[in-house]
Amino acid sequence: MNGKPCASPGIATCWEAIDWQKALAYVKKLQVRIVKAQKEGHYSKVKSLQWLLTHSFYAKALAVKRVTSNQGKRTSGVDHELWLTPQAKWSAISKLNRRGYRPQPLRRHYIPKKNGKMRPLGIPTMTDRAMQTLYKFSLEPIAETYADPNSYGFRIGRSTHDAIEQCFTDLNKGKSPEWILEGDIKGCFDHISHEWLLENISMDTQVLEKWLKCGYVETRKLFPTDEGAPQGGTISPTLMNMTLDGLERLLQERLPTRQKVNGRTHFNKLNFVRYADDFIITGESPEFLRDKVLPVVKEFLTERGLQLSEEKTVITHIEDGFDFLGKNIRKYNGKLLIKPSKTSVKSFLEKVRSIIKGNKSTKQETLIRKLNPVIRGWMNNQQYVVSSKVFSRVDYEIYKCLWQWAKRRHKKKGRKWIAQKYWHHIGSRQWTFSVPYENQSTEGEPLYCKLEYATDTKIIRFKKIVAEANPFDEYWTDYFEEREGEKLLNSTKGREKLLTIWRRQHRRCPVCGELITSETGFKVHTPVGKNSQKIMVHKECHEEIHSLITTFEPGSR
Repeated sequence: MNGKPCASPGIATCWEAIDWQKALAYVKKLQVRIVKAQKEGHYSKVKSLQWLLTHSFYAKALAVKRVTSNQGKRTSGVDHELWLTPQAKWSAISKLNRRGYRPQPLRRHYIPKKNGKMRPLGIPTMTDRAMQTLYKFSLEPIAETYADPNSYGFRIGRSTHDAIEQCFTDLNKGKSPEWILEGDIKGCFDHISHEWLLENISMDTQVLEKWLKCGYVETRKLFPTDEGAPQGGTISPTLMNMTLDGLERLLQERLPTRQKVNGRTHFNKLNFVRYADDFIITGESPEFLRDKVLPVVKEFLTERGLQLSEEKTVITHIEDGFDFLGKNIRKYNGKLLIKPSKTSVKSFLEKVRSIIKGNKSTKQETLIRKLNPVIRGWMNNQQYVVSSKVFSRVDYEIYKCLWQWAKRRHKKKGRKWIAQKYWHHIGSRQWTFSVPYENQSTEGEPLYCKLEYATDTKIIRFKKIVAEANPFDEYWTDYFEEREGEKLLNSTKGREKLLTIWRRQHRRCPVCGELITSETGFKVHTPVGKNSQKIMVHKECHEEIHSLITTFEPGSR
């Protein structure tokens, strides 16, 4: 190892020997101390703790682990380097040194947006991604401490469901505001002022400036980056959040909820909800939003090099409704209902149809395994709103597409024969698109690989996070553990036994030591041997175990 690590690696002499639970505990302890020092106003101590964290062996090892276990682990930067073997990961730890560090240019890549345009991504090298993740460990505690209460995007323990539930809280009453300003920032990531970031972000400015000014490569040409935080960098979402934090507090200071007008108390009904760069602001009238709120928002953004998108920033009445984060929020005869948006339903069905049409000759079981994650993911996203009718329609549309798929395969067969081959009576559902497993049964009844149905998903009310909750503050530790248990229970459809296993493992995966949450997903694994207990592991970790010739519970999630 080059350089002396601040935290001794102990007996770890290779990647496989690292104690990940000890590493996580060490990093979390420093993050908790950073929050405590920040709240007490000991800013010099905050900087010392940040330095200690970014130079520690355990933090560097965790940074390498994070970038080599996510979806981008097989996507390289301009150097075409990947860390796929334990030896490569172990060697990578020694590369994460501040002294002599010089990031390489980003590799420019484009992905399609919903409006047909292309979104530019800047893909850093593996070393730069790991360095960004390392410094993100030290920056996140500060970001969470100063974050706006009703900001929900790219934050630990928060999701779109929290943002939608806050919208319901702000708009569902009879005296709730009726006018909404839908805001959208034009190219937020691409236009953040570098000068503002360097003056206001509490981290090593020399390292930050190197990332901001490293440029990008496109068509073998190097282009400079004079503004923006590149989409694709692991630290960019945190930088974006810190850039926009303060807008909610500024609005409340400039436009207090209660004002005295001609001796009478006047309420402006101002509420603010933000998810990443999309936000809504409520108000008593369109004039209030246009003449008083908009100027404050524009002033705030201009200071940071940003501006609103004119075409996407509109003022809407609640009875006309508006789309926000894949949901449609609207009042019907005075009653607020939140439903899946038409755009969300349409894009979901298009994706399902493309999978079915792209697998015309594949086996039924293979098709089901490709469809189920897509269907399950969309259902989980929509199960907290008024979705029953939409779920019924979705199931019918998928059935029609699958019927055409089956008919095409057997043009000379009748409807009854096709139905009996591909659909079976399972439980209370007469028509279940399924296929029996070979040589597998329970008490004489065959086991089936079956399609997920949206109407089997229970509609439940989402419990919103407490606005002040900070995952790096010791005061909120028990709250986050209890909350994650509730979310995991919902994701397991109320199976208490799984929750018992999860708590027995202290909420962590025995393979990698990382937390198991409803977002990370999990598998149930049964080790070989007598009296062996079932364990919960991450899906990626389960694949590693399975590659070593182990058995697992059939049908486990």
